[in-house]
Amino acid sequence: MPESKLKNYALLHMIVFIWGFTAILGALISIDAIPLVFYRMGLASIFIALYFLIRKKGMQTNKKAILKFLGTGIVIAAHWVFFFKAIKVSNVSVALVTMSTGAFFTSLIEPFFFKRKIRPIELFLGSIVILGLYIIFNFEAQYKLGIFYALISSFLGALFAVLNGLFVQSHDADKISFYQLFFGSVAVFVFLLFENAITVEFFQLSTSDWMYLLLLSSVCTAFAFIVSVRIMKYLSPYTVMLTINLEPIYAIILALLIFGEKEKMNFEFYIGAMIVLAVVLVNGIIKNRHQLKSKIALKTKSKK
Repeated sequence: MPESKLKNYALLHMIVFIWGFTAILGALISIDAIPLVFYRMGLASIFIALYFLIRKKGMQTNKKAILKFLGTGIVIAAHWVFFFKAIKVSNVSVALVTMSTGAFFTSLIEPFFFKRKIRPIELFLGSIVILGLYIIFNFEAQYKLGIFYALISSFLGALFAVLNGLFVQSHDADKISFYQLFFGSVAVFVFLLFENAITVEFFQLSTSDWMYLLLLSSVCTAFAFIVSVRIMKYLSPYTVMLTINLEPIYAIILALLIFGEKEKMNFEFYIGAMIVLAVVLVNGIIKNRHQLKSKIALKTKSKK
């Protein structure tokens, strides 16, 4: 493997590890999910704005794009709210395994926006995911609220990913990220205002919470996003897909090391988790092969 590829592959693993650590930070931060998301998105948008200033990049965009970013900013804010709620009412392991259903939700949402038919294989794999979740739910019923929140978060995350798949074709990825984070934080702030939650005490966080929030917003959000976009230029989608699927595994191992007994689940949970993660992996392999076949077919057609 060439040195540049090896370097980017190592960076990719580091980014996936950082994304896995996001769930750990969500469990360590003592404030509720909604204020947590406000701080995460607000601080991350500030860090990305500083990145724009350092790189001397323009931030201007058109009004139509602004409206799109406003809507998707609210979607990603809701996605993170339910994600952190899932962690706080259950644990990291339950939330992340349930979040792995995102590939199934994407297979249902994507055809609507990209004007294609739903593939039978995707529905089949989705039914296996549901089986895995049933096994988890049946034996870990005390975490049912966490599973419910994580499923909502997974759906919203899939919707957000599909919409961004459309936006990135005609807009700069850094600008998309900045505006979505900024508008998401504003939307959460407005919601908190209506809830009369913005008080002096709202900004009086513990030192440890501030430290975790700064780490979450800078390294786990702003930095991870910028680096992940760069990596896509050097590594194949197949390599990226396989590595990203390691995120729940990294996070569950970290959670077991950090939280100990709180994260230990019964044997049936791990059976269900293995089913869900295996389906995510198989789904990624199938999609990657389908994309490669489509590219080869287009090249062959263009040569004729």
